[in-house]
Amino acid sequence: MIKKLLLIAALALPMLLSAQTFKVGLVDMNDIFEKLPETTAAQNSLAETNKKYEAEMQRIDEELQRQYEELQKMDENEPAAIKERKARQVQETQQKREAFYQSAMQDLQKQQQELTAPIFQKIQSAIESVGKENGFSLIQELQSVQFFAAPVEDITPLVKAKLGL
Repeated sequence: MIKKLLLIAALALPMLLSAQTFKVGLVDMNDIFEKLPETTAAQNSLAETNKKYEAEMQRIDEELQRQYEELQKMDENEPAAIKERKARQVQETQQKREAFYQSAMQDLQKQQQELTAPIFQKIQSAIESVGKENGFSLIQELQSVQFFAAPVEDITPLVKAKLGL
């Protein structure tokens, strides 16, 4: 019986010791992301591209409105073939508008990913560096934390310092 207790104690002791050295860090990546100068540059670039797309969309909308008004103003004595052609023009312009909108949204999403990926990589590298330098066993995003049994430390200031913020 004593041998069994000693064996259990011998097996449990390393687990207890490792549990005491388990160090959890929390980081607010959104806060860091918002404060980096690269983020402002990326946001400005996206805003500029979006402005161009909005201007083009407005031109398409104006053309669509003009075509629709022409169709509405047509005299009831107008030949059917002309009315049908005008109606097709309106429909084609609506389809072109929708296709342009979808393309613009996809392009903006792609551009956003391309611009923000290096920023998030830079943040991730700083987090890894802070984690290694300070002996953290686990670092988790602050917004996704649900429950922790172990004590935790907010390492956001350490990561900001590593990034020069």
